[in-house]
Amino acid sequence: MDKEAALVVFQDKNIRRLWHNNEWYFSVIDVVGALTESLDARDYWYRLKKREADSGWIELSTICRQLKLPSSDGKHYETDCATTKSLFRIIQSIPSPKAEPFKLWLAQVGYERIEEIQNPELAQERMKELYEKKGYSKSWIDKRLRGISVRQDLTDEWKKRGVNKQEDFSILTAEISKASFGMTPSEYKKLKRLDKENLRDHMTDLELIFNMLGEASTAELERVHDPQTFPEHKTASKEGGKVAKGARLNLEKKTKRKVISNENFLSLTEQEKRRQLR
Repeated sequence: MDKEAALVVFQDKNIRRLWHNNEWYFSVIDVVGALTESLDARDYWYRLKKREADSGWIELSTICRQLKLPSSDGKHYETDCATTKSLFRIIQSIPSPKAEPFKLWLAQVGYERIEEIQNPELAQERMKELYEKKGYSKSWIDKRLRGISVRQDLTDEWKKRGVNKQEDFSILTAEISKASFGMTPSEYKKLKRLDKENLRDHMTDLELIFNMLGEASTAELERVHDPQTFPEHKTASKEGGKVAKGARLNLEKKTKRKVISNENFLSLTEQEKRRQLR
């Protein structure tokens, strides 16, 4: 999870957000879906904008801006986003019993970001609390948070060498995944029967470890070889993934057990699944 582009949760509904120009921008479509339970939040938002414009109140699109956010297919698309202040105005136009609780929630997440800027450790503590509430073990959470740190280190190395587009990050990540596990992230999600969920949130301890190894190895290769062209970055990503593959195959040979799993944590908590797998 990128600290600048992250999911937050309101009453079990995922809200995408992006830290841009020193403030949070939230996906309006996600907010509409959370407040209305609409089967087609995109259509609801379109009709809401039209209704407000026809009534002469306000062009809601003028208080939004298009920013690229990740979609369920792993790619990034231009999406209507709004700041906390703009969302308060949009919410006024949505008849929903959840409006007031959402306003309180929105104010809180905005305040928390300010705290996290002043003290970055708070972000990790809040993330730990979120995973603990979902039922993950402390051991798994430690690996997940370490994986986030490793991922950030890798993206920093890419950015230093001119890789800045989200599409390019996705391509290079897919190269690491293919070399490490024989699958792209989207193929891995299909194996685990996932849709919009975060793949790493449904990896086992060992899957997280080998995923980290692939990304950490790629970051080290970036530092050592200092690639300057995109094909060179792809080569480094493949080689980094091969390091993880070699270690994974060696462990599988010694344990006679596959590391790659089709298990997910959709319907059961991690602890419940662990008990069943023993």
